[in-house]
Amino acid sequence: METRIKLKTLNEHITCEICRGYFIDATTVTECLHTFCKSCLVKHLEENNTCPTCENVIHQSHPLQYISFDRTMQDIVYKLVPNLTENEMQREREFYKSRNLPCPKDMPAVPDSDDKASEQVHQEADYHRQDEQVNVCLECINDKLRDLKRRFIRCSSQATITHLKKFLAKKVLDGIDRYKDIDILCNDELLGKDHTLKFVYVTRWRFKDPPLRLQYRPRVDL
Repeated sequence: METRIKLKTLNEHITCEICRGYFIDATTVTECLHTFCKSCLVKHLEENNTCPTCENVIHQSHPLQYISFDRTMQDIVYKLVPNLTENEMQREREFYKSRNLPCPKDMPAVPDSDDKASEQVHQEADYHRQDEQVNVCLECINDKLRDLKRRFIRCSSQATITHLKKFLAKKVLDGIDRYKDIDILCNDELLGKDHTLKFVYVTRWRFKDPPLRLQYRPRVDL
């Protein structure tokens, strides 16, 4: 026999302690595993370097590099809360519209000149096509690495900087296992390995026209 559980009994596990709403872009602090809405946590970390829940120091100087998108938690929230996905998408579109900006969800695809055989492979594969998509321009800023033949790519907004590093390593270092030898920056700021493209777009590229422009270079040990 199935047991029905009221949503309110789960609220403390699926709501953000900062805004008290259901998690949107659920993001977890890797040091203590406390989860918040991404926008709430990013705003908090602009002025603080501690976890809003336990007040443990996340990192003295770069706390944003120690947070990670929690896809599992977000999937759980969307499945539990009726109409949350649709309502959030509508609010996001209204947010961009009020600022006369294109919504990333509605950005047109960047034309690709792949041959027919390659295009057929793409059509048959699953590249998170149902996700919100982001147009990205990848520019080399160091002559020790070669330029990409195609600088413009289109991929899921949930792809992380690590995914881009692996893509670049395969293209310019001839080996995906060398992805740790590459740094990726936005506006001259080093990006954390777990940052999603949506996170970068909202926090580093807001109020700017697409595509999202990122730079890559050989890794610099600080």
